[in-house]
Amino acid sequence: MTQPATPARDPGLQPERTRLAWRRTTLTCTVVAVLAAKAAISDEITPAGVAGAALSALVWVGFLAVAHRRIHALDAARPRPLSHRGALLATVCTIALAAFAVAVVL
Repeated sequence: MTQPATPARDPGLQPERTRLAWRRTTLTCTVVAVLAAKAAISDEITPAGVAGAALSALVWVGFLAVAHRRIHALDAARPRPLSHRGALLATVCTIALAAFAVAVVL
């Protein structure tokens, strides 16, 4: 008795959705970094505000690098899963960006 053939996975749909999710997340991080910079220079410029805005920009660049690498990795016919290092770096960048944005607001 033969087993039913499993349909081949369409390699274009899931990686495309993941690529779009990375782009949306990158856009969100960009908005947070811009708002943090705006909040740091809008009222009065303080050393803590400038440091928070600079650190937000630095973390944004780090997240942008992680996202860019992942988006390009998804171009392969069979993309590899996100590495533990990449996932950890993206998580740390997201948490740090939120923390620095809060520090700028307060």
